[in-house]
Amino acid sequence: MMDFDYIRYRNMTSSCIHCGACRENCSFLTEYGCELSDVEKLAPLAYHCFICGKCDEVCPIDIKGTELFLEMRREHVARENGIYDPGRYTGMLKEKSDYIFRNYKKAAGKTVIFPGCNFPSLFPKTNKAFAGMMKKKYGYGIAYDCCGKPIGLLGLEKEEERIIGTIRKNLQEAGAEEIVTMCPNCYYYLKDRLGIRVVSVYRRLLELGIEVEKPQGLKIFMPCPDRETGEWYDDISELLGYRPEKEDEVNCCGLGGIAGACEPELAKGSAETIGKKYPAGGEKTLCTCCASCAGQFARNGGDLRHTLSLMLGIDEKPAVKTSYVNRMMTKYK
Repeated sequence: MMDFDYIRYRNMTSSCIHCGACRENCSFLTEYGCELSDVEKLAPLAYHCFICGKCDEVCPIDIKGTELFLEMRREHVARENGIYDPGRYTGMLKEKSDYIFRNYKKAAGKTVIFPGCNFPSLFPKTNKAFAGMMKKKYGYGIAYDCCGKPIGLLGLEKEEERIIGTIRKNLQEAGAEEIVTMCPNCYYYLKDRLGIRVVSVYRRLLELGIEVEKPQGLKIFMPCPDRETGEWYDDISELLGYRPEKEDEVNCCGLGGIAGACEPELAKGSAETIGKKYPAGGEKTLCTCCASCAGQFARNGGDLRHTLSLMLGIDEKPAVKTSYVNRMMTKYK
């Protein structure tokens, strides 16, 4: 790695004051005893970072660790230096490089629901209920596709752009002028890249003035992409009429940044921490607006609900045992 562009990454972190906030608030940086400015140590570990954004959140001088690690990954791919190991991600690449369950058969319309890949697989009842309601009342279409973020997180820029181009083309052919996203990852990843409006499901509920259930005393786990701006949290709070307490004991559910392939113990530890605190059948229930987080915690013993399910009055736990079959079935809906 002698030819790796360390100067570039030193420049990205040159304002570091070595306060240790990034290390103290990140299980990955703690594990390796590093700060963001330790670029020589971190470059070989680029795929070990969960890219959860906690370091962005706590850095007093606004160093963006998420950008740092993404740029390192892209350089690893461009230089073909062996740090990026496709073999670790065989299943994901096979499914998502050219999403095998893509389905735009019912996407016709100015507004198209874009559930993403994990929401309909883990919360099929809620997905069906919301899509049916919006189709009946407002004529919304629905498109089943993966936004491409997992591929982008690997540093595969050319593949990433190809996937975005395919989504854009399919939506244009469907006549879509906007999409309604059910997944915060899809929302933040796509919102400035499609040339049409991208709106969250909660913002749409507010815009339409749809009355929802308002369960009291909810505690919410914030998904990684919403932590910086809190757009989804703010809309959820407005719909509920109060600001739910945030659960922040762990940085990430364990799925962030595709890092679990390199750091399985850290990923499992994060998920199990929440699982022990909110066990299935326990008195306390945690909610989240990210289906991926809900599924990951449920697989590790946690009892989570999705905020949309609660607002629609649907009693649905993450369907972790049938999630792949549910995702597969979206190809034929």
